[in-house]
Amino acid sequence: MSDTKVAQFAETIGTPVERLIEQMHNAGIKVDSPDSIISDDQKGELLSYLRDKHGSVSKDTPNKITLKRKTTSELTSISSATKSSSKVKVEVRKKRTYVKRSAIDDKVSSSDAELLEARRVSQETKLREEQELTEKQAADIKSKEAEEQAKAEEIKQREAEIEAEEKANNVQQAKVAETREIEQLARKQTKPILKEKETPRKTAAVKQKAKTPTESTNKIADAKKRHPDKPKYMAPKKGNAGHNQRKGGGNRFGGSKSRHKKGFNASEIESQHAFEMPTEVKVINVNIPETIKVGDLAQKMSVKAGEVIKVMMNMGSMVTINQMLDQETASIVIEEMGHVPVLIKDEEIEDNLMDDHVDGEKSSRAPVVTIMGHVDHGKTSLLDHIRESKVADGEAGGITQHIGAYHVNTDKGMITFLDTPGHAAFTSMRSRGANATDIVIVVVAADDGVMPQTKEAVQHAKAAGVPIIVAVNKIDKEDSDPERVKNELSALDVIPEEWGGDVMFMPVSAKTGQGIDDLLDAISVTAEMMELVAVPDGPAKGIVIESRLDRGRGTVATILIQSGLLSKGDMIIAGQDYGRIRAMMDENGDVIKTAGPSIPVEVLGLSGTPTAGSEVLVVKNERKAREVALFRQGKYRDVKLARQQAAKLENMFSKMENGHIQTLNIVLKADVQGSVEAISDSLKRLSTDEIKVNIVSDGVGGINESDAQLAVASNAIVIGFNVRADASAKKIIDNEAVDLHYYSVIYDILDEITTAMTGMLSPEFKDVIMGLAEVRDVFRSPKLGAIAGCMVVDGTLKRNSPIRVLRDNVVIYEGELESLRRFKDDVQEVKSGTECGIGVKNYNDVKPGDQIEVYERVQVKRSL
Repeated sequence: MSDTKVAQFAETIGTPVERLIEQMHNAGIKVDSPDSIISDDQKGELLSYLRDKHGSVSKDTPNKITLKRKTTSELTSISSATKSSSKVKVEVRKKRTYVKRSAIDDKVSSSDAELLEARRVSQETKLREEQELTEKQAADIKSKEAEEQAKAEEIKQREAEIEAEEKANNVQQAKVAETREIEQLARKQTKPILKEKETPRKTAAVKQKAKTPTESTNKIADAKKRHPDKPKYMAPKKGNAGHNQRKGGGNRFGGSKSRHKKGFNASEIESQHAFEMPTEVKVINVNIPETIKVGDLAQKMSVKAGEVIKVMMNMGSMVTINQMLDQETASIVIEEMGHVPVLIKDEEIEDNLMDDHVDGEKSSRAPVVTIMGHVDHGKTSLLDHIRESKVADGEAGGITQHIGAYHVNTDKGMITFLDTPGHAAFTSMRSRGANATDIVIVVVAADDGVMPQTKEAVQHAKAAGVPIIVAVNKIDKEDSDPERVKNELSALDVIPEEWGGDVMFMPVSAKTGQGIDDLLDAISVTAEMMELVAVPDGPAKGIVIESRLDRGRGTVATILIQSGLLSKGDMIIAGQDYGRIRAMMDENGDVIKTAGPSIPVEVLGLSGTPTAGSEVLVVKNERKAREVALFRQGKYRDVKLARQQAAKLENMFSKMENGHIQTLNIVLKADVQGSVEAISDSLKRLSTDEIKVNIVSDGVGGINESDAQLAVASNAIVIGFNVRADASAKKIIDNEAVDLHYYSVIYDILDEITTAMTGMLSPEFKDVIMGLAEVRDVFRSPKLGAIAGCMVVDGTLKRNSPIRVLRDNVVIYEGELESLRRFKDDVQEVKSGTECGIGVKNYNDVKPGDQIEVYERVQVKRSL
């Protein structure tokens, strides 16, 4: 055979082009495209490769395979005249014969190509004949329909003839009845002589009357014989037939016209509602997420789940209706069932959330100012003086332990303040405060200077890219030194304006109010330079500042609105939680109906306590909110499970390497979500290589029965931060002796947990040398064996103490003192500079010149 193209060769041997190219690449034959030319030698190489790969063919293997396929379908035809349906069964048979090439011929000859071409032409001829047969059957169906229509026309024509005959008979019967009445009247008035003459007339009239219905009945029977398909109607009832005839509303079958029509209408309706099988398969575009259940996949394709399971079983995969499939597997199943897969990403669900948030006309808004700094530097007191309130007095220990959001109407305009905690444990809160703000005020005490959390506040502000204003507080104290603050902050690249930098330093006193107006002026100037704008109306968008669980009101979330207008009744989604706003309050607890940009509000109605820092969006309906929330919950659950699995593996390997690690299990409950995060992170950082702090469960709200049961099951201690246990939980805690602790200041928790972990450390022992003796001579005793005569050169030797025998400063034996004698007396101890006799237990190889070291094992107190 001459050189041919890859595509032609693939068509000849009946295999896809892509598969042929892949097989040729595996055989070492380089081809670039379906138009590449291959020679006979290359075909031989491909044939050899396929034989080597699939094994040689035995002689018993058949050389010819015949495949027969028979498909049966039904065509439904509805006659327009009779409104009846008829079905025609169409059967298509296909037969294909495949001949195996001989193993002797390595090259394909030209005669083989001609044979293949002839076979292909024969197959095409058979297909054409089958198609002609199908067309012939369709023509037969059309001719049959035409015959049925002609038959229906004939039936209609015959019915019209019968109706005309019926009318003629009715007229004739009416004449006969009239003649009979006349005869009866005439018979009464005529003479008796005429009675004999009238009798034949009367007899003829009666005969004629009897004959007429019989003739009519015979015609009906003839019509029924001629038209056996016509429905059989009821015979006319006595007494009603004449009445119907006189009214003109009847028919000769005894029923009214409306009754006659009703029978036909039922047949029409039945033919119109007959089920028709679909003539072609409907192809569906199926959207596939990254993971999908088998049942959901079947629902998208409008088939039963059993069909999908059957297809996957045929593909070699045993699945259940609730089993999750990945995107690739689902695509293969959809293609196998004749539909089109459409791959979608899970992120598209969240991308569509912003469709309703259209940018409108923007206007200026109030600045959001976050106050940050070290603990006890006066942040809350400074804010209290601005707000003219007493927030710091209500904080436990005078320490802020959650973010407070307030908006203040000053002479310089409205300003929103975020008061963040200054304790080291609240790093995540300060980070959120910096990301949600426009301006950061770093409060530094003039008498204390720059502290660790001051440095951290500066780092958060720089990471968020927001301007900094330094408030040097407590300048009313005698030992205040503002210049020291400037020098220390300049080392952190916070340069004052008077030194050529861009940071304003404002000396203030939260106690006396000195410099407060200057600080507000600095905030207003900075806000004007930033040109802060937001869309005042439309769907609201914001951020969760804090969330907590209130016993009477449910979930309470503090939200800072960044743009749009938030109204009561809006459907919002915040992280993994969603809900409709049932009520909305400002920071003073006053109920409000709407709130605009830069306004902090508390909302009720969310399904759970959202994580602080979560984005808040108003969505158009509850269905969309639930869809996104469930997606986020599933994603979070998958990530959590993956982390737990990774943690299990890490624990397993660490235990294999380092032995058993002690774990301190803790069940943590707090009043707000931010405190839960801060305490949980701080406790986890206390973990060491020997003791691990494991937070079994954490949450917002009081300690309930399930928390106590979990603590019993996991042997955990329960920590309540600004919350208490209810009655059922207290009962379980008392009965099971669960360790329960209440706290209101965070560093008390850290101190006590550190103490508890110190007590859990494994003991550490240290060897302390008590004395050293030098062997001068060795004596043999029949009872005690070898006795070493020694001189104590250092310390004191004690009886029953552990010893080491050293030879050339190398330990050769470890054991115990069996006997210790001074002359012939047993003694408890021998001091330095004294001779003695020492018997070593279970050891007789003591030689002169050896050293006997007596030591004591002492436990050393450990700390984290």
